[in-house]
Amino acid sequence: MPAQSPLAELVDFHGMRTVSPSMLEVFARLERIARTESTVLIRGQTGTGKELVARALHRLGRRAEGPFRAINCSTLTPELLASELFGHVKGAFTGAFRARDGLFALADGGTIFLDEVAEAPSSVQAQLLRVLQERTFVPVGGSEPRSADVRIISATNKALRRAVKARRFREDLMYRLRVVPVFLPPLEERLGDVPALSVWFLARFNAKGGRQIEGITPAAMALMNAYHWPGNIRELRNVIECAFAVGADSMITVDDLPPELRGEPPEPPKGGLDLATLERRQLLDALRRSGGRKAEAAALLGISRSTLWRRMREHGV
Repeated sequence: MPAQSPLAELVDFHGMRTVSPSMLEVFARLERIARTESTVLIRGQTGTGKELVARALHRLGRRAEGPFRAINCSTLTPELLASELFGHVKGAFTGAFRARDGLFALADGGTIFLDEVAEAPSSVQAQLLRVLQERTFVPVGGSEPRSADVRIISATNKALRRAVKARRFREDLMYRLRVVPVFLPPLEERLGDVPALSVWFLARFNAKGGRQIEGITPAAMALMNAYHWPGNIRELRNVIECAFAVGADSMITVDDLPPELRGEPPEPPKGGLDLATLERRQLLDALRRSGGRKAEAAALLGISRSTLWRRMREHGV
């Protein structure tokens, strides 16, 4: 589909772009929610833009002039996560040479976004429940409660009810967090967004120079429309960037797309290695090539930083 082909105009809602009616309904819902101070739980697959939703709610609400602080609950140990959220007093633990404010103090008058909240350890869940119930928190190692004037927005790509049933998440905290639920539809359910966003991403890469792409061939676009996009918007952007980098023609063709979009099975493990060992080697290789920089390693692997951290834990890296 050529970049010049007429497409329904993309609606830009605080950095989220769409032509899909289902997403336009989400935008309208967000505008209504932002008028309140209600606690919001955003549910959506990886790469659907949950943090963008949280930022939009912050900008549209009465706390817009206050700070916005975000943290991923799946990337830190229980001790570090508690310290990042609630701060600590001097001597609270080894290495705590001075007192330090956490996000609940730094975000006073603003918003805190708790990404991957389903991964929060049980000890931190108890502390979060206190903040939601009493609007106070106690720094790690401290004894005096401090007030918490923040709006909490959280997000997860898992069903909290299942986590509660599996005894991995507190039921009382779940009800406190999901006062107002927001569900983000996956990319494959967003009618018209794959071609529209593909053209938009192409325009961004063309603007950087070095190569100019006129558009995407009908055969390539047919494969993209049929693909299920487990990585959603982030994966779509990576696919367009990859095709932009490896292609040789003025159009993106089927040959420029990654194997999974062409329906080709992944390469079998080499040398008799099982998939877990191969994945660990790929992980280590990406970290080596990036010099240990997590964001760059995640980009090399085509995954999010939270997924990178999760795989590092799974493989003991």
